[in-house]
Amino acid sequence: MRFAAIRFAVKPKESRQAYDPERKRNSKNTASHRTGEKAENKRSLKQRSNMGEKENIEKARQLFREAYDRQSEGQLDAAVRLYRESIHVHPTAEAYTFLGWAYSFQGKYEEAIEQCKKAIETDPEFGNPYNDIGAYLINLGELDEAIPWLEKASHAPRYEAYHFPHCNLGRVYMTKGMLKRALEEFEKALAIEPNYLYARQAVEAIHQQLQ
Repeated sequence: MRFAAIRFAVKPKESRQAYDPERKRNSKNTASHRTGEKAENKRSLKQRSNMGEKENIEKARQLFREAYDRQSEGQLDAAVRLYRESIHVHPTAEAYTFLGWAYSFQGKYEEAIEQCKKAIETDPEFGNPYNDIGAYLINLGELDEAIPWLEKASHAPRYEAYHFPHCNLGRVYMTKGMLKRALEEFEKALAIEPNYLYARQAVEAIHQQLQ
């Protein structure tokens, strides 16, 4: 059995279309123009996003400064509110840490520790919250738990007061009756900050006890 060939009917205009180089160029130019518009839109959105981010950072800094001023004046509730507003606008390790510090002045050590842990999540290299957690645990009487946090603070990549964790470790060891270990830590603190009076007084007190 032979099958007849099947042909599709095509309108003459659609069967052949004359090659038009000008039309092809126009098509390419249109596509290129659209691509350029998309790229420009992306750049514009990115610029607006960057500008918005810069504005948020500056606003967060201003709120942080206001919070610190209120805290310095003893207005702790106002300081807490402003630190929280700063964090809401643009969270930073500093704002979380100082919010915890404000809570500590209110005796809210658990809340203070929670904020310091958020600071560490935000910037693990920032040393202050490690030290502050250690200090709050000392105040809660949890001396052994404080030690690893203070040791981390003493090795943090970004910290402006490395003598603080050594002094806090000295406090821990003094309380535990480990005077030689305490002396080592206070001497490390003085090696970093020779004029730190607290460490100097602690060293003198330990020497008297060891005589």
